Amino acid sequence: RDVRVVPPVTLDRGETTLKRSNRLVLLIGIFLALVAFVLVILTLQGGNKPGETVAPTTTTVVIAARDLPLGTKITADAVTTETRPLTEKPVNGFTATGDVIGQTARQPVTKGQTITTAITNGTAGSILDITVPAGKIGIAVQVDQVSGVGTLTKTGDHVDLLVALTGDKFPVVSVNPDDASVTVVSGLNSTSVKLLLQGIQVIGTLLPPAPADTGNNAQASPGTDSGSATALNGQQQIVILAVDAQQAEVIKYAQLDGSITLVLRSADDFRDPVTGEPLDPTLIVPAQTTGVTLRVLVDTNGILVPELVEAILPAQSPAP
Repeated sequence: RDVRVVPPVTLDRGETTLKRSNRLVLLIGIFLALVAFVLVILTLQGGNKPGETVAPTTTTVVIAARDLPLGTKITADAVTTETRPLTEKPVNGFTATGDVIGQTARQPVTKGQTITTAITNGTAGSILDITVPAGKIGIAVQVDQVSGVGTLTKTGDHVDLLVALTGDKFPVVSVNPDDASVTVVSGLNSTSVKLLLQGIQVIGTLLPPAPADTGNNAQASPGTDSGSATALNGQQQIVILAVDAQQAEVIKYAQLDGSITLVLRSADDFRDPVTGEPLDPTLIVPAQTTGVTLRVLVDTNGILVPELVEAILPAQSPAP
């Protein structure tokens, strides 16, 4: 057989350069892929450096899980939390349900509404809006720190109304049968006190504006909320009550010819012990009272009547 010798294949310079270019492109592609991978990781981590704290952009807010009528006691099932952007959180909002459980709704709340201190504490010193319950009318009474429970009554509270009439409103007279003249008998105590209205809901309160803080005020000023110390300063308070028409007439008469004192009731007397929601006012049995006069205090409460002491003086000799 003939043996042929195949000469070695020689790559020209152009082909060698092409292969080198392909390898370079491949290496560049791998490098760019690694860079992109690193950038993705940094992006997912927020680009923060090791040990660097990232500022949160969201927060938790407490919202109502159901409608809460005025005066409702906030229970665990009445509120929930929701994550929202920081920009949507009210300054006076809450971040934990434990901060509001057990407190009273000082205004009607709808499902999904953010719970704030304005709801749990009420608006101190001002009235922005009043919602009068259906079938009721709103009437204002003015009280002070003695007649108005320290002027600490808040929207949603329940109060009883004491009325006192002084003796001059019940004059005792004697009639002369000869000429039919009338003479007022003095020295008799005709003062009368009665708990006339019970279980009235407060739907608004108004306090005088707080004075400017000069930095020297050691005591609480009028218009502050219940979180501040209470000072005896003689301030007045307007209390708006939800009453029916007959009760409004009673209150107006007492304002004209008597004096009014508000007595604060326990909120639990007017709420369902399980749900915390207000009870139907017609289900509340009013307390039976007798009213008080001096005669009642003597006959029922054992007030002692002073006895007349008769002093017998020795006979005096006539003057010379």
